[in-house]
Amino acid sequence: MIPADHTRRVPVDGGVGASTRRPDGVPKVTGDFAYASDLWHESMLWGHTLRSPHAHAAIRAVDVSAALAVPGVHAVLTHDDLPAEEKHHGLEIRDTPVLARDRVRYHGEPVALVAADHPEIARRAADLVRVDYEELPVVVDEAGATAPDAPVLHPGRTDRHAAHVPHPNIVHRQPVVRGDVAAARARAAVIVTGEYEVGMQDQAFLGPESGMAVPDGEGGVDLYVATQWLHADLWQIAPVLGLPEDRIRMTLSGVGGAFGGREDLSMQIHACLLALRTGRPVKMVYDRTESFFGHVHRHPARLRYEHGADRDGRLTHLTARIVLDGGAYASSSPAVVGNAASLGAGPYEVPNVDIEALALYTNNPPCGAMRGFGAVQACFAYESQMDKLAAALGMDPVELRRRNAMSKGSLMPTEQVVDSAAPVAELLERVRRRPLPPERPWESGGPRGAAGPDPRELPGGLSNTTRGEDVVRGVGYAVGIKNVGFSEGFDDYSTARVGLRVVGGEPVVSVHTAMAEVGQGGVTVHGQIARTELGVERVVIRPADTRVGSAGSTSASRQTYVTGGAVRNACVLVRGRLIELARRRFGGNGDPVWSDPDLRPFDGAIVTATGERLVGIAEVLGGETIEIERRWRHRPTEPFDIRTGRGNGHVQYSFAAHRAVVEVDTGLGLVKVVELACAQDVGRALNPLSVVGQIQGGTVQGLGLAVMEEILVGADARVRNASFTDYLIPTVLDTPTIPVELLELADEHAPYGLRGVGEAPTLSSTPAVVAAIRQATGRALHRVPVRPEHLVDLAVPDTGLPTPD
Repeated sequence: MIPADHTRRVPVDGGVGASTRRPDGVPKVTGDFAYASDLWHESMLWGHTLRSPHAHAAIRAVDVSAALAVPGVHAVLTHDDLPAEEKHHGLEIRDTPVLARDRVRYHGEPVALVAADHPEIARRAADLVRVDYEELPVVVDEAGATAPDAPVLHPGRTDRHAAHVPHPNIVHRQPVVRGDVAAARARAAVIVTGEYEVGMQDQAFLGPESGMAVPDGEGGVDLYVATQWLHADLWQIAPVLGLPEDRIRMTLSGVGGAFGGREDLSMQIHACLLALRTGRPVKMVYDRTESFFGHVHRHPARLRYEHGADRDGRLTHLTARIVLDGGAYASSSPAVVGNAASLGAGPYEVPNVDIEALALYTNNPPCGAMRGFGAVQACFAYESQMDKLAAALGMDPVELRRRNAMSKGSLMPTEQVVDSAAPVAELLERVRRRPLPPERPWESGGPRGAAGPDPRELPGGLSNTTRGEDVVRGVGYAVGIKNVGFSEGFDDYSTARVGLRVVGGEPVVSVHTAMAEVGQGGVTVHGQIARTELGVERVVIRPADTRVGSAGSTSASRQTYVTGGAVRNACVLVRGRLIELARRRFGGNGDPVWSDPDLRPFDGAIVTATGERLVGIAEVLGGETIEIERRWRHRPTEPFDIRTGRGNGHVQYSFAAHRAVVEVDTGLGLVKVVELACAQDVGRALNPLSVVGQIQGGTVQGLGLAVMEEILVGADARVRNASFTDYLIPTVLDTPTIPVELLELADEHAPYGLRGVGEAPTLSSTPAVVAAIRQATGRALHRVPVRPEHLVDLAVPDTGLPTPD
């Protein structure tokens, strides 16, 4: 029987809303998945990069003769060997040299390249390159960068931000001003201030930078690489090689994580230069230490906040100054500044705001995109302030947040209206009402047992440094707001090519995009969308490359929204073309539907316009193929006003709340995070299992920033801990229970009502953990990551590294 509602379709297995398994899941956990570092070619050479041992130095001379004399070395390249007039690259500002010419500006900057028969030969040859350096004074902080006699790190700047900054060592400055802060301050019953610091965090992806460039013998090159944005790489590579873009073909290789660290170029241009010079394929794979030098990190930040409130706890005003250290080159610092400024008040209604955010040029390692992108740093500060304000008012910290929580229709400090769900109060209430984890025996005074508590359950873990005598428990809450998608007027679009054909008597859908699958599960979601829109079980996801239009970056929680929207749009057009074909072949002028609800899914049947005959998709297609490529854009945004910060700068907002339960050994300063409960509005969960996994992953990354992860940079701007021996990341033994509650409050502006998921939990998990540690210890804790010496009174030797507050 044909349904009266012609828009009705049978729910399909593996479609939108189902927790389908990832096609790359089993190969990854069994070790069969091919990553970029597994690339191989019989005639390939190995590339290696010589990096500067100094953070700031003039290059007086480079001598490569000894390196070229090493047997097995095929090429040694310096800045003088670059083939085109363009010798710089950069995501927003082309200020990063492909190879340093007359100056190096950070520890680890590339100076020369070597191609050899074996990676060890390449490394030994690189060691023989003689570089005559003259060390220069380093700029490491705001005082040094903006002093009247400060060395200007990028003289003669002409980028679009140069005219709006008070000093050339400031990359970008963005104020956000609303209302009358001075008048509000005079009316406030309670005012709290705080100064906060966020350390430099690394993305710590498990697969280091890697790829292979293969010359085509006609002056062009094929590049197989692990990246986050194929086309952005292409747009930067082509001018440096002096080639038109169609002579450079890029294909995504297996990516072992990204989190923002692969948005900037690393080895891409270097491998292409060596391949074109030698006429041989060139493979480059960074080891872990080189990886720490070879990509950008999260901006370390210093933040100064003031909050005021009336006696009822209603916020009267907020002031903030956010200083981000961008390091030696701009990367995405301007956009990070825009996020920090526009989201710097948090998910709260504040009528009077005065925020200033800026990023510096220094000789510290370059910083750019990392999960949370400017909002992470601000969230730690404003959530710490909310706890401080609650204490000053004698109010429950969750109730204070609920009382000031924004909702749909609220105004951002930029005066943009939040025009979709903003369930901040509900998210907080959901995590608060969850049952707390049961008390441990040593907390309740119960028996310990003959063997004592399991050391894995104690602060310090298997190192067994505590027996539980001084362990106390704390509970903390936090909530955050993160934008979704590219902002400030950026033309944020994606492209998808969808084909429908018959293979072996069955209809098969192919989906081709340039989306970088970096672990987020886009290859799964695209198949789900195709099954839902076309009712066809067999879906083939083609390799991502530049033979199809750009999909934008796999960042900003945007890929399901934007590329998913493009896939859906192309599928709808394919469906329309199929219906037209059916009408031509079988007659009728009505609106056919895909299938009768009594039919089993994936019969691939459509109904002709007469409403009497069911015709299979394979029968309609015959030997024809339908293929359509279309772009999809989200609604436009606009730049923030450079003086006031006003503007509809963001397309969508994402919200998450956390409750952290921690145990702290107050005698040794050790922390065990027991539980990190999260509630998040996801609009609609296209793949609930994947969504929960994204939330849990983001939560753990925020936990790492709270208690262990930091790149340590000395007073000489040199990195001190470029290895996983010294840079600590959470392991499975550090990972707490992470219960997740999903809200699905559809955003009417987004495909399927979805909301970007991956970044928001990274914001609120950090301040929630720190709030719980504060409650347990009574310590102020103005800096992350929290170290043992922050929790106990120890005599700490002067190491030249950041000191406890």
